[in-house]
Amino acid sequence: MNKWLELLKNDDYLGIKKYIKSGGDLSETNEAGESVLACALRAQCDMETLMLLIESGADIFDFDDEGVSVFDMAVTYDNKEMVRYLIEQGKDINETTRKSRFTALMAAACYGRVEIAKILIEHGADQEAKDSKGFTAVDFARKMNKKSILELFEYDENAPKNTAYAR
Repeated sequence: MNKWLELLKNDDYLGIKKYIKSGGDLSETNEAGESVLACALRAQCDMETLMLLIESGADIFDFDDEGVSVFDMAVTYDNKEMVRYLIEQGKDINETTRKSRFTALMAAACYGRVEIAKILIEHGADQEAKDSKGFTAVDFARKMNKKSILELFEYDENAPKNTAYAR
């Protein structure tokens, strides 16, 4: 995996292409079980590099040992183009592979990914979905003080149910 990480860190498109041709294994994972494609998202590689990996056989529906999917990584690292691509490829935006049931919309709320949250909402993200502790995306946005996200949810800070939370 070290060779992959070196190439991805530098977003070395030609090096990656050569490595794939010489037998580089796209199914390799790091110690956390993250795929090459997930590592490329973490390294914030260009969409051209990500598409090279996908067209060469990287699994777009893969997830790591904790259940964090390629889709989750695209949300976390604010890759709007990849989020749109995965949705076009049939990714169910409400599905989560995490044991905590933490959804992509919750991640967008936590990290303040306004544009991604808009995309998810436009595509039917369930704003009422709850994680394993009963928290919704609104709860995460409120907890992380992401006011621009709260505006997307038409959050009313004066509603009785919302007055007990720290802002």
